[in-house]
Amino acid sequence: MNKNLLFAAAMAMTATTAMAQKLKYPEAPHDNTVDTYFGEKVADPFRPLEDDNSEATSKWVKEENALTRSYLDKMPQRSQYLKRLKEVSNYEKVYTPFEKHGKWYVYRNNGLQNQAVLYQMDKLGGEQRVFLDPNKLSTDGTVALKSISFSNDGKYLAYVISRNGSDWEEIYVKDVATGKLLDDHIVWAKFTDAAWQGDGFYYSAYDAPEQGHETSAKNSIQKVYYHKLGTPQSQDVLFYQNPAYPLRFYGVGVNKEETMMFLYESGMDQGLNLYVRDLRQPNSQFIQMTGDASKNYSPIETIGDSIYLFTNAGAENNRIMVADIHHPGYQDWKELVPQSDDVLDGVTFIGGDKLVLTYTKDNISEAFLYNINGQRLSEIKLPGVGSASFSGKREHPECFYSYTSYTVPNTIYQYDYKTGKSTVYSQPKVNFRTSDYTSEMQFYTSKDGTRIPIFLTYKKGLKRNGKTPVLMYGYGGFNVTYPPYFSAMRLPFLESGGIYAYVVLRGGGEYGEAWHLAGTKMQKQNVFDDFISAAEWLIKDNYTDKDHLAIMGGSNGGLLVGACMTQRPDLYKVCIPEVGVMDMLRYHKFTIGWNWAPDYGTSDDSKEMFEYLKGYSPLHNIKKGVSYPATLVTTADHDDRVVPAHSFKFAATLQQDQAGSAPVLIRIDSKAGHGGGKPLSKQMEENADIYGFIMYQMGMKVK
Repeated sequence: MNKNLLFAAAMAMTATTAMAQKLKYPEAPHDNTVDTYFGEKVADPFRPLEDDNSEATSKWVKEENALTRSYLDKMPQRSQYLKRLKEVSNYEKVYTPFEKHGKWYVYRNNGLQNQAVLYQMDKLGGEQRVFLDPNKLSTDGTVALKSISFSNDGKYLAYVISRNGSDWEEIYVKDVATGKLLDDHIVWAKFTDAAWQGDGFYYSAYDAPEQGHETSAKNSIQKVYYHKLGTPQSQDVLFYQNPAYPLRFYGVGVNKEETMMFLYESGMDQGLNLYVRDLRQPNSQFIQMTGDASKNYSPIETIGDSIYLFTNAGAENNRIMVADIHHPGYQDWKELVPQSDDVLDGVTFIGGDKLVLTYTKDNISEAFLYNINGQRLSEIKLPGVGSASFSGKREHPECFYSYTSYTVPNTIYQYDYKTGKSTVYSQPKVNFRTSDYTSEMQFYTSKDGTRIPIFLTYKKGLKRNGKTPVLMYGYGGFNVTYPPYFSAMRLPFLESGGIYAYVVLRGGGEYGEAWHLAGTKMQKQNVFDDFISAAEWLIKDNYTDKDHLAIMGGSNGGLLVGACMTQRPDLYKVCIPEVGVMDMLRYHKFTIGWNWAPDYGTSDDSKEMFEYLKGYSPLHNIKKGVSYPATLVTTADHDDRVVPAHSFKFAATLQQDQAGSAPVLIRIDSKAGHGGGKPLSKQMEENADIYGFIMYQMGMKVK
């Protein structure tokens, strides 16, 4: 070995030794805050960290980020992972094309663009020209396009954006023919689309928050406004509000014929209440269609006086029903397609009188062709075992679907319902040998005997030796499903010999509403038991051991990681709680946290509910003298969904009480939010930090 190599090896060893020593963490601002819940006193010493505008919090954030960067940047795996990540992410990504008013549109990313660009075509397969490029809305890709909505006469496009990852939204309007941006500009909108009627549109918004508290103040009394083109927002007409229920969401939808208007009311239970108004009748009023807000109801198409609806009312695995605008009450609805043993998760009208229905079976997609009378005609053969999402219109024969799996990048197919054949419309070319990898689904038994699916993705030829690095991911909440999907972010980990394991936890929607409810409120521990049991199964079946097992999850999945690492700190080598809900006693006091109460319950509900929440709340179950796994907490300065205070207080407490030598770091991103719309450059930097940290702790090399 020459002198240069000897010197480099010595320096690397010195850096590794220094990093292995116990870190000196910044002192977090603290006080003597104590809250009383049903007579029980609960200390909250890091309450000052809830004020993300204070100088003390800003100083702590800066010091924590400096410590985290000094640690992560010394890891050789971090830079190596980022280099390979840029290579495997640099491929063209084409999404499902769609038609609007005689023109065709498609989103496309040429490889490493921060945001996908919307292109316009005169005909399907014709020359593509840039129609809306979100990358030009900011210099760093931190302005994201949330949704678009064409006016029903085809003249205008309203598009919704968010800045820096915030849930706050703005609406702009452009002329479709000329591409000219109009003067119309809406601010302080939230959780909304633009619902066009005539020469304007409806949108949902809140009053402007107090300056400096835009990302933390509790949101209440959502209002629906009507904006007429060419007028300032100050002249927008308040269309609907309900101050009697300040903690509810309200939104409006209008069908393309502008004959019906729907009002959605949600936030008070697992589902919503639905109202309809016949716009053909002068001065008509909303009629309530449903009265059970524990169920979901979603209009999917209107034909004449008929309203086709997707619902789980009376069908925990979902069904399709039809209502008549003249007798819209739920008691008068007719069933079109009953529920089945599998979960109905998508309905697309195509070709005038056909429907494509997609079902989830063990978290895998199946698709079938139906007629307008609800009769199944045939199965649509999908390319493999993965997930599919269909797109089409009743007025057109063209139908497309996207297909992906853990080993197959998102591919677009055109489906001919007359012949039953699918042809490739767009297939990406990835700098990754997908054929060298495989994905399998297995089942294991959770603590209470429930059978749980787990998906394992790895390089072919893997031999179980009990020491293979495994990254286990889960969510388990809010009826959300995570079907198999391809992600370039995990590819270098797989190439380096790792296993990616996704666990289908209770609390999600993979097996219908009963599966969801089994992971809510005072059943929430089931979710953590499912995840812990998965870790134990992976070790028992000789895939890995506790020194090569990492767990990761975001948002509700961050809560999952926080709860599991405080309940079983002995079981994992590395823990990555991302933007997690960590303070279960106070989560409902920030922004729209109150909306999670149907899944979690709140500490105000009852003594029993308070004690249950405190029993698993990650923040309140960190114990002094315990050796916790190496932990990298992630959050962002503009996360107004799960405010950074959750992660701040959790990290400060964990750093204070950590008895072992494993590092506890927090990565606080800037100009970023909960994750939606994050530019690709930031995604790659963040994942290089996360995977680099995991691989460094496990002694892995990036191959």
